[in-house]
Amino acid sequence: METIRNITYSIVTGGAGGLGKAFAFELASKGFGTILIDLPGRGLDVICNEIKNRYKNDSVYYETDLTKIENIINVTSNINVKYSVSVLINNAGVGGTRRFDLADVNYINTIIQLNVMATTVMTRQLFSNLKMQEKAYVLNVSSMAAFSPIAFKTVYPASKAFVHSFTRGLYEEYKKTNVFISVVNPGPMRTNPEITARIDKQGFWGKLGLLSPEKVAEISVRQLFKRDTLIMLNGFNWLVLKVLPIWIRLPLLSRAVRRELM
Repeated sequence: METIRNITYSIVTGGAGGLGKAFAFELASKGFGTILIDLPGRGLDVICNEIKNRYKNDSVYYETDLTKIENIINVTSNINVKYSVSVLINNAGVGGTRRFDLADVNYINTIIQLNVMATTVMTRQLFSNLKMQEKAYVLNVSSMAAFSPIAFKTVYPASKAFVHSFTRGLYEEYKKTNVFISVVNPGPMRTNPEITARIDKQGFWGKLGLLSPEKVAEISVRQLFKRDTLIMLNGFNWLVLKVLPIWIRLPLLSRAVRRELM
């Protein structure tokens, strides 16, 4: 991996747990200052103190709800004034399993606002800061779900397909600049008790390609700095999704996911 010098701060959204926390520690271990963003009451202060004590790097946090565009504008405006940012990881995201007609409108809107709007607006608001650095990197966290529709999730795979497409287009637009843009498509991860329970209910297909958040973060950061434009953590999963025709893939995945409702 190339050695990145003249690096100031990295930003990780959804940094209080799971993959976001793993990203924060992985970046801190590489010598980056870290800026963590998550909801209030998630223990960001404890994580930042641990990073400072373990790696002797600066670590700061912002507690806010990224489903509100005004919060994103306020946070990024403050960051742009105070910090030079050379790495942005748009990790914050949310999913779930519901029958569509029984899903609360706020549940649906939260998925769209956090996965789609927040990823897009965070990138836009911080882009001028990134462009001022000698080298800068953006990593958007999509999902293997981006490659197939799935019943009982419906909105979530669609939102991750947006993240994938948005990132690929953005890379092409800025590939000749100092800002390198990539997307990672993780498979299943045991990030918290709720997600772990959902994975266990899905059986074999839910556990296929299972990796720890720490391993995903390690591989993703390494490949990001190697300028890998499309980070695939489990080639077998991706191959299965590509090879299986939709009329087999869609009911197969949907049956596995339906077990979460039982």
